[in-house]
Amino acid sequence: SKIFILKRDYAKLPFFEFLRDERIDAADRIAFYPGMAHFILSFGDLNKYVLRKEPAADENQALINAHTYEDDHHWQWYLEDFKKLGSDRLTAPTQLMEILWGDATSRNRVLMYKLTAMIDRARSVERIAIVEAIEETGNVLFKDVLNIAKILEQRFDVELRYCGLHHFNLESGHAMGSDDLDMAAIEFDSATFERCSRFVDDVFEVFTQWTHELLHFAKQNAKPAAPEKASVTPIARQAT
Repeated sequence: SKIFILKRDYAKLPFFEFLRDERIDAADRIAFYPGMAHFILSFGDLNKYVLRKEPAADENQALINAHTYEDDHHWQWYLEDFKKLGSDRLTAPTQLMEILWGDATSRNRVLMYKLTAMIDRARSVERIAIVEAIEETGNVLFKDVLNIAKILEQRFDVELRYCGLHHFNLESGHAMGSDDLDMAAIEFDSATFERCSRFVDDVFEVFTQWTHELLHFAKQNAKPAAPEKASVTPIARQAT
């Protein structure tokens, strides 16, 4: 399908090549992590307040609603890993807000705003196309981050629930259609197919710009602070 063709090209972008480059220390490859905070935390709101429409007007919207309940709380794991990776000690609150809303992370905000605009003007069947495209971009990211997480989990004796297997397994399930959001099972008329196709193009375009920003952020913020051992729980004793 078109989504998987675009996903294949997306996975070849410089940011993902950087994440896979084992010549670079894992801590430097994960240096992009604080730079995506605005988007990741806002993604919960996108699910709760933009994608979800209760009561659902049709079967497609009902499927989307069910999906949003799977995705609206992942930001909590992001914050767990934010602390475990030592980022709590990198900035004061005012400095962090400048990172979140400054020029260095503008594409994070634009990404969320553009996704919101797309979803608002899309019909429910077209929202399924948007969601599936978003899921596939996430699958590329979390597959590459997983390999970095494995190194850092061993190095720091922690479980990284957002970067590691816990989150990756959930996202992989989405990408394989386990939550019933599967465009291949939907019949489209030609006009709807064209609109879905344009939305998919737009999703990959805004995410592509996002990856360029994350790569720049990582290179500008390499050598992050080491984790505070007192703030983490060894894997063997940590709840999942």
